[in-house]
Amino acid sequence: MESKTGRADLTQLFSELVRLETELWDAVESRVRAEHGLALGSYEVMTVVAQRPGCRVHDIAAALSITVGGVSKIVDRIEATGDCMRRANPGDRRSSIIELSPAGQRRLADVTGTVERELSRRLAPALQDRSPSEFTHQLIQLRAAVRASDPGQEAS
Repeated sequence: MESKTGRADLTQLFSELVRLETELWDAVESRVRAEHGLALGSYEVMTVVAQRPGCRVHDIAAALSITVGGVSKIVDRIEATGDCMRRANPGDRRSSIIELSPAGQRRLADVTGTVERELSRRLAPALQDRSPSEFTHQLIQLRAAVRASDPGQEAS
């Protein structure tokens, strides 16, 4: 049986993770919008598209844990700027393959540099002698545990 203190610790962990995500997202998005005129959500989608050959909207939704409808709207916005394009999926006519355009690839590289600098500025001092990859591994394990406890969720 879990102690009352253990539950309080988990509640505090939840609260800190949520606040960290919100504050960090807002800070990084502010810089990305100021320097590149791009929403951080669009950057996240572009990153997934660049990493997954034959990428479909469903693949992006699964990778980012967001809805297919939300992803479709973001892809529409990215396509409207000329940073990506859709082409017919030869394996499934009901879906499209999404690819970054050459301009989108250049833009992604530029924005990635900005994101990395901002994350380093904000996170590196707090990590000090800890490895970011160790902390990332712990977060991956936490996310997997959350998904495993909900049979309605797919692991990605």
